[in-house]
Amino acid sequence: MLKKTLALLAPCVLACLEAHAAATGSVALVGGRLIDGFGGPPIDHSVVLIEGERITAVGTVDSIAIPAGAKVISTAGMSVLPGLWDAHVHTYLAGHSDYVHWDKTYGSSPRLAKEIMPASAHQLLLAGVTSARDLGAPLEASIVVRDRINRGEIPGPTLYVSGPFIQHAPYPGTDYFRWGVNGVDDARNKVKKLAAAGVDIIKLIDQDLMQEEEVKAVVEEAHAHHLPVVAHAHRLEEIRRGLKYNVDCFEHTGLATAPGYPADILSLIAERTAKGNLGPLFWTPTVSVLFNYEYLRDNSLQLDDPAWQLDLSPDIVADIKSSIRYPGQLSYFQSMPLRRPTLETKFHQLQHSGVIMLIGTDSGVPMNFHSSSTWRELDTWVNKFGVDPMTAIRAATYWPAVQMKVDKDYGSISAGKYADIIAVDGDVLRYIDLLQHVNVVVKHGVRYK
Repeated sequence: MLKKTLALLAPCVLACLEAHAAATGSVALVGGRLIDGFGGPPIDHSVVLIEGERITAVGTVDSIAIPAGAKVISTAGMSVLPGLWDAHVHTYLAGHSDYVHWDKTYGSSPRLAKEIMPASAHQLLLAGVTSARDLGAPLEASIVVRDRINRGEIPGPTLYVSGPFIQHAPYPGTDYFRWGVNGVDDARNKVKKLAAAGVDIIKLIDQDLMQEEEVKAVVEEAHAHHLPVVAHAHRLEEIRRGLKYNVDCFEHTGLATAPGYPADILSLIAERTAKGNLGPLFWTPTVSVLFNYEYLRDNSLQLDDPAWQLDLSPDIVADIKSSIRYPGQLSYFQSMPLRRPTLETKFHQLQHSGVIMLIGTDSGVPMNFHSSSTWRELDTWVNKFGVDPMTAIRAATYWPAVQMKVDKDYGSISAGKYADIIAVDGDVLRYIDLLQHVNVVVKHGVRYK
């Protein structure tokens, strides 16, 4: 029994020792094809030197000498790129199909912060996601998990958390993570409370149901605290009000089955993106979870992937499996055959409107597991919607860091920045779906995979 236990523990111990060594000494990633995030040509036979948490030098095997004693990680034959960002995740969720059941069973349970959200974060990290915007969860749990990751106590991406949604009124039984607004003063006070708690971003939804002055108050108060505002774009009036009051980023492409955005919406977006003094307008379309539903429904063996079960206890895994046993019957997706044909049109309308689009996935919603959601979004952009692979990669690296105003430290590979780096076998500029098998994950100089 002791021998079996030691055998099980050995890989964990070795991984911890390797992570500690990487964090405390020099590391050199040598030989790969570097895609640095800035959009220029890749650098062949690259060398990236890391000291502690940060990158100290970037070049080639012919231009950089590897320090004596440095730990060398060969990336020969690999694509080396910045750690991915996912601009729209829900670590609070884990792919279960019944929100009412999930909220009631786990939403206010200690298991949320102790097990579920850490499991989600770990799965994202091993999938190559080293930074993520976590948009909508109970406040205390969000802060606790984010801070534990930042202290190195648990593995996960650097999280930028919104805590609770701000909306007109919470849905039944969800007031612990959905905060309703009743008047301008209440709107400002809710944002002040979130800011005081230390959130990184404000999540605004159902703003078409709010009074316009309430929407204005939320955005103004958030900006006064230097917090960006992301807003749902499911309905046209949500977009109109968000544009009117200068939200920073829109999420999703809408719930309707209309074939595309009407002319007035496109005109308003064009007018906003022409105002250079306001900075870029960002948009996270989150298309893959919807676009790929029918394929996943008809090829449901993918739902057995053990990667999404990592760190979740057997009873939670069984609960999730039970909820998605009949993927073709899930009410969440029943409108998809009607909505799917609209996605590509809306995506291209946004692409040509002047917005800067970000890779985000709604990771955690039904059957959209943290272990695979991000590469599927990139694959949909490139192989279904025809986006240039370099453009897609920058939407998952450089631009999210710019949107969160942390591009001084994140989003690209250059001297002085945090060493958030991934590597995959092969050429991701030719085969973007290689990202489903990330070989190397380094975050803040620590190698996790």
